[in-house]
Amino acid sequence: MKPFTFEKAKTSAEALKLKISNRDFIAGGTNIVDLLKKNIAQPDGMVDVTAALSTEIKPSEKGVNIGAMVRNTALTTNSDLVKNYPLITKAVLAGASPQIRNMASTAGNLLQRTRCPYFYDVTTPCNKRKKGSGCSALNGDNKMSAIVGYNDQCVAVHPSDLCISLSALDASVHGLNSKNEKFVIPFKDFHKLPENTPWLDNNLPQNALITHIEVPKNEFHKKYAYVKLRERTSYAFAMISVASALEMDGNVIKNVRLASGGVAHKPWRWYEAEDYLKGKKVSDEVFKKASEIAIEKVKPLAHNGYKVPMLKGAIELALQNASNL
Repeated sequence: MKPFTFEKAKTSAEALKLKISNRDFIAGGTNIVDLLKKNIAQPDGMVDVTAALSTEIKPSEKGVNIGAMVRNTALTTNSDLVKNYPLITKAVLAGASPQIRNMASTAGNLLQRTRCPYFYDVTTPCNKRKKGSGCSALNGDNKMSAIVGYNDQCVAVHPSDLCISLSALDASVHGLNSKNEKFVIPFKDFHKLPENTPWLDNNLPQNALITHIEVPKNEFHKKYAYVKLRERTSYAFAMISVASALEMDGNVIKNVRLASGGVAHKPWRWYEAEDYLKGKKVSDEVFKKASEIAIEKVKPLAHNGYKVPMLKGAIELALQNASNL
C-alpha cells in the first residue's frame, strides 16, 4: 500500500478545501480500503468526511432526502423509508452483510467500483484501472460481465443493490462542486456507460462531494419487489437483480418501474417494457411479454449467455411478486 496523509473534515466546505491534488474522500471505507490494499487506488492523501456530511433522513413535501453519510443499516430501519419507500429497504437488505451495512454510507454505495475480477488483478490489462491497456474480460472470463450497454472498452457491471432501487424510483443526486456550488444530477444520468472513458464510473464533477439523495414521492409503496439472483444466498453480488414497482388501478397497471443490476455498467432501466406494461391488466402472459421486450436488446458475451434466460425469469418473478399474482 502506498503511504498517504489522513485528515478529517468537520464541514463540507472544509472537505472540499482539503480535496486537492491527488486526494480521495473516505467515509465508511467498505470499498476504498480494499482498493488501497490492492494498490488500485493510490492517493497522496485521504480526507475523512464522516463528520462533514449529514446522517439524517428527512421527509419533505416533495419526498425524502437521504444524507450522504446515512449508513446502509439506517436505510433498513428508518420508519419513513420502511413505510413509504420499502423498495429501498428491500434492496439494501439483499446486499452485503450486517457488519458492512453498519459501516457503508449512502454516497459511498453510489460511488463503489466494479467487482470485475480483472479490475482487482493488477497483473492484467484493464481500461478502468489503466487507461488504454485493454479489457481482459472482453475475451476472458466474462461470466459475470455485462449483457447490455457495453463496448470493447469495458464489459464490467455496476455492483450496487441500493442503486437499482434508486434508479427505479427516479431519485436525484445532490452535491457541491469544487467551488462549493450546489448541483443536482438525475439518477438516470449519474452513472455512465463505458463509451470512450471506461475509467469513469459516473458523471460526478471532479473533486465534487455528494451531500444527499432525494427520492420523490410516489405510489409504489404497496406493490413492489426486489429479486436478486446470485451464486450464494448472502454476501454475494448479483448475477442478475430486478427491482419492480407497480401503481395499480384495480387490476390495471397505472404506472410501473423496472430496473436491473448485474447487466450493465450502470443500473439499467427497461423503459420499453415499462411502456408496454402501462394500461395492461396484470397477468402471467403480460409479464412474459414484458420480459421478452426487455431481453430484445441484450447481447451476451462468450461465457454469460446464461444471464439471458435468468434475466427473463427474474423480470417475470419480480412483476409477479409486486402484483401479488
